[in-house]
Amino acid sequence: MKLAGRVLGMSPSPTMAITSKAKEMRAKGIDVIGFGAGEPDFDTPQHVKEAAIKAINEGFTKYTPPAGIPELREAVAEKLRKENGIDYEPSQVVITDGAKQALFSLMLSVIEEGDEVIIPAPYWVTYPEQVKFAGGKPVFVETKEENNFSLTLEDIEPAVTEKTKMIILCTPNNPTGSVIDRDELERIGKFCAERGILIASDECYEKLTYDGFKHTSIASISEEIKNVTVTINALSKAFSMTGWRVGYAAGPKEIIDAMVKINSQSISNVNSIAQKAAVAALRGPQDFLNEWLSAFDERRRYMVEKLNEIPGVKCLLPKGAFYAFPNVKELLKMAGLKDDFALADYLLEKAKIAVVPGTAFGMPGYLRLSYATSMENIKEGLRRFHEAVKELLNG
Repeated sequence: MKLAGRVLGMSPSPTMAITSKAKEMRAKGIDVIGFGAGEPDFDTPQHVKEAAIKAINEGFTKYTPPAGIPELREAVAEKLRKENGIDYEPSQVVITDGAKQALFSLMLSVIEEGDEVIIPAPYWVTYPEQVKFAGGKPVFVETKEENNFSLTLEDIEPAVTEKTKMIILCTPNNPTGSVIDRDELERIGKFCAERGILIASDECYEKLTYDGFKHTSIASISEEIKNVTVTINALSKAFSMTGWRVGYAAGPKEIIDAMVKINSQSISNVNSIAQKAAVAALRGPQDFLNEWLSAFDERRRYMVEKLNEIPGVKCLLPKGAFYAFPNVKELLKMAGLKDDFALADYLLEKAKIAVVPGTAFGMPGYLRLSYATSMENIKEGLRRFHEAVKELLNG
């Protein structure tokens, strides 16, 4: 059977592959420390789990509307109004199987053959694959390490053509942990609004910021910018609900209606029980976040400090998310390794630590390490990293 070209041209997720490989090795009794996973190591809050159990016990186990249950769409609209300063009607919200499906449905709703989508690099591995699947052309613009990988309007302008349909923004950023401040977002937003360029604003890490940085939703800046923005988020990171698969998109009604149509002919609806749990998450207590942020902050500082002690490695202190993105170009030269994939393979084989090569994110010569794991794992994993590098350089 010949498979479709759109699938043959699609690459599997390297982050998922590395995480799966680490789990397989652990299942065989090999002591692997995984720095590849993009999910919090904390459990889902108890009140959220109890809401799911209540939904099961009350028999809330049938189909729901493709757009999501009204209660959850209302809760999302309330959240966006109160926390983000964006005024959306519930009818402008669609509930999705995580942010990944929200992005996928958005691409299928608005991208046509040959449309160009600007993707700042480093980027989440899924963006270009989804753009290509929808028939679009990814156009990469490289952010600069000397600017903390923070996107600027000057990075974007040279990449814009008559075919530019969309730009994807991710702040706080995966994989770098970089952020874009309000002033720069306003400049980018005005530029896009004037040209009718759609903004896909991925805000999954909005609650995970450090050093006093305050996240701004680009759609909150002005009505003109809001009119060309689809705000995308999920409960995965902030509520440690990665496996529950609940995300959402909010934006111009004609786009949201198109995404609802795709839901109706693909997933039907997001899991009914998970939707009830999501309502409890959005409307319930969120004080646990302070404890989580404090733990992430401690791990962040420790990881970056120890990475910078490794020969040939230099790492910026991220301002958001839960990733460090060290530059290993000097180490590759010192060790005579071909690329970051070779280094990642060596670290998995020799040190039994799983990291993701920067090439997977469109930025060769870097690694991504997640600090969404215990401090014990971080300490031991970085000790192994340092020892493996010493052995490599002295070997």
